Amino acid sequence: MARWTRGVAMGAGFMCVALGLAGLAVPILPTTPFLLLAAFLFARSAPRAHRWLLENRLFGDYVRRYVERRAMRRAHKMATLALLWVAIGASIALATDLLWLRLLLGAVAVGVSVHILAIRSE
Repeated sequence: MARWTRGVAMGAGFMCVALGLAGLAVPILPTTPFLLLAAFLFARSAPRAHRWLLENRLFGDYVRRYVERRAMRRAHKMATLALLWVAIGASIALATDLLWLRLLLGAVAVGVSVHILAIRSE
């Protein structure tokens, strides 16, 4: 990988980590996809940052379990699904006049739920 490409990938990885951390506080912003994308970018551009991400005290176990074993703890799955449906449900309730938006949000929630349920439980 070219030096400038590594720099771009590393910068994008740190941006994904920042968005993932923001997702811990903002219910509609997803955390997991950003952290997984950061792991992907770091694995190809910055081994030290990748190791930091996988060994992080806050979310390292969660990311490592998914990246290495394609698995989630059952408690994490249930908490993720609960938060997803609460946030999407609130968004659907607030989108009172926009049927297309309600349908889109519902489809996203169903799609994400199917994906999470398909992940192996540990």
